[in-house]
Amino acid sequence: METIKGTLYGVSVGPGDPELLTFKAMRVMHQCQVIAAPQTKSGEMLALEIARQAVDLSRKAIVPLHFTMSHDEGERRRAHEAAAETLRGYLDAGQDVAMLNLGDVSVYATFGYLQTILEEQGYHTAMVAGVPSFCAVAARLNRSLTGGMDTPLTIAPGSIPLEDLLSTPGAKVLMKSGRQLPRVLDTLSDAGLLEKSALVCNCGLPEEQVWDDLAHDRPEGNAGYFATILVK
Repeated sequence: METIKGTLYGVSVGPGDPELLTFKAMRVMHQCQVIAAPQTKSGEMLALEIARQAVDLSRKAIVPLHFTMSHDEGERRRAHEAAAETLRGYLDAGQDVAMLNLGDVSVYATFGYLQTILEEQGYHTAMVAGVPSFCAVAARLNRSLTGGMDTPLTIAPGSIPLEDLLSTPGAKVLMKSGRQLPRVLDTLSDAGLLEKSALVCNCGLPEEQVWDDLAHDRPEGNAGYFATILVK
């Protein structure tokens, strides 16, 4: 008789404010025996801490996952495979696993890498949608992401070359821009777009910072990893 394997759920916890967790995300965390979440080298597990403010996880098995920000593709792949191997033990035992992801699980999320590896090995996965950081940023700034129904919206990481992107029509969301912030701001300035740009760092977290008009005020240096710029 074939053993029933557990399901890996990618659970979105939103950008920081635990009130942005969905009822579905909380239900899935309640039903899963195992909670997995990324852990930094310093031991921080931000996605887990957000979830703990909304859901009692005291009786769950907590599994830290270790990833790397290295630019080396092979090193990143090895970290993903090691994390998938860790989760396989729980899934093979028939336990459902909720892997927590900041923001929305479909937007620049590590879950997608593990999902691909495990699905290729015959495991079942499912995604639980959530509030992406750029939607929370727009709400924090109290402005819409788009104008009329015919206005395009472009979402891109701040690490890519931006000159051509900024020349296209519509609003732009530049995610995870903090580490490249001086270059990004210089590019916006050269394009004459600083007065149309706003920046939120650590949206929904205690250390949140807001610059609602980058032409008048802007941070100096690196603004941290969770920095989102809205250009409209």
